[in-house]
Amino acid sequence: MNRLGERVKRLILMTLGLACAAAAAGGSDLDRARKSYNLTDFDQSLKILQALPNKNAEVYEFIGRSYFGLGEFKKASDALEKAVALEPDDAVRHLWLGRAYGRRAETSSMLTAPGLASKARQSFERAAQLDPNNLEAQSDLFEYYLEAPGFLGGGYDKAATVAEHISKLNAVEGYWAQAKLAEKHKEYSKAEAQLRRAIEAAPQQIGRLLDLAHLFTKQGRYHDAEVSLAKASQIDPNSPKLMFAKAHFYIQSKQNLNEAKELLKRYLASTLSPDDPPRAEAEKLLKQVQGS
Repeated sequence: MNRLGERVKRLILMTLGLACAAAAAGGSDLDRARKSYNLTDFDQSLKILQALPNKNAEVYEFIGRSYFGLGEFKKASDALEKAVALEPDDAVRHLWLGRAYGRRAETSSMLTAPGLASKARQSFERAAQLDPNNLEAQSDLFEYYLEAPGFLGGGYDKAATVAEHISKLNAVEGYWAQAKLAEKHKEYSKAEAQLRRAIEAAPQQIGRLLDLAHLFTKQGRYHDAEVSLAKASQIDPNSPKLMFAKAHFYIQSKQNLNEAKELLKRYLASTLSPDDPPRAEAEKLLKQVQGS
């Protein structure tokens, strides 16, 4: 091979090496960002992700999810729109886009809320269509149908149809969905029965015990709510979700407010996950109880 050919070969190898190194660095940075996100350090996650020179659908997804965690829902939906545009057949990205639009609808004016809510519904429907076995997508679509008025595409019958599908995917979540349907019609005894079936089916999970405590609190059955919370404490006493739920219960029932303060402080000092209630909600409750 002549010298020109050797130089061309070296240039190609150098280019490939740099590309591989950049890809490896990008992967490492994405892993670091994902780790920060999972620890709910959303600011750090964004710092890493925004510095990446080449942003793919996964990067935009986690940018959107990080903004969502910070409560910046407009920025979240903008980033998630980019993720969906790059990979339009990904159910999880449509699901998160629906969540971002849903929270924007909840926090916007009466003029803009309907349009945002419709976008949320369309995203949830697309996520459920793309992956019918995605339980989170089905659950979010179910809750949208259950809570949204008919002119925004909601409806009890639609929710009931999705609830049947959820029951086929997961019996415990199916009981939860049936409880929500009963609660919507203020059939509280039926809702309670469904939640108790869920608890019997998954006795080591505290989520349905917390749902039952919430149902009792809604009816003013504070003693029964405390019993449910006590049972959850026996299963997972250090659960951040339990700390938050107990503090919320004490504030709603206007009792043990000093304990509620301590629980919220412990919650804010805990290592949280993105599935736990946002820190902003705990901070809001803490300000509320400190001002009481």
